[in-house]
Amino acid sequence: MPTNNTVKIKTKQPNLFLRVASGHFATNHSHSNYYIDVVAQKSRLSEAKAVAKALCSSYSYTTTIVDTVLCLDGTEVIGACLANELTKNAFMNINAHQTIYVVTPEMTGSSQMLFRDNIVPMIQGKHVLVLAVSVATGGTAKAAIEAVRYYGGEVSGVASIFATSDECDGYTVNSVFNPNDLDGYFTVPSHECPLCKQGKKLDALINSYGFSKLG
Repeated sequence: MPTNNTVKIKTKQPNLFLRVASGHFATNHSHSNYYIDVVAQKSRLSEAKAVAKALCSSYSYTTTIVDTVLCLDGTEVIGACLANELTKNAFMNINAHQTIYVVTPEMTGSSQMLFRDNIVPMIQGKHVLVLAVSVATGGTAKAAIEAVRYYGGEVSGVASIFATSDECDGYTVNSVFNPNDLDGYFTVPSHECPLCKQGKKLDALINSYGFSKLG
């Protein structure tokens, strides 16, 4: 982790917790005072299952239809676990094979999302649940929503490990954790960052793959 100020936020569910570090961090879109480390949730089966079960509970008493889980930011393991949970619990599903597709977009050089011809049938005419690591600025989730619409799919909603809002581009966001779990959390455009205004140097650059320490 980039600083020594690390915290593990635990829940009542086994294997469901969030690892965070406090400091001064920068993404391509914003600055934040917390780095949220979700590498274990994306890579460790027991933790991925726990996240999937927590997210699945958000759809237990709804009529949300999910044919496809669109995985962003390397969330394929969680996506597969989520698809398994949704299928296991007999959720509404209009896919002809009574199953759920788990796909990930291809990114172009201009950061647009692309689906090849053999993947398009898993999006077109399907109810697509967008799965992200976090929804803070919402830029990546919005790009995914736009791509689903472009390829003829219908967005079922957005699910994420962490989110700062319960809505993105008009769609409901269900998350396991939110800013109420992090004391004083903020994410803002770089020119509005209070830590920058205080002259505090960046601790690390962060993205969905992890962090790179500075200094």
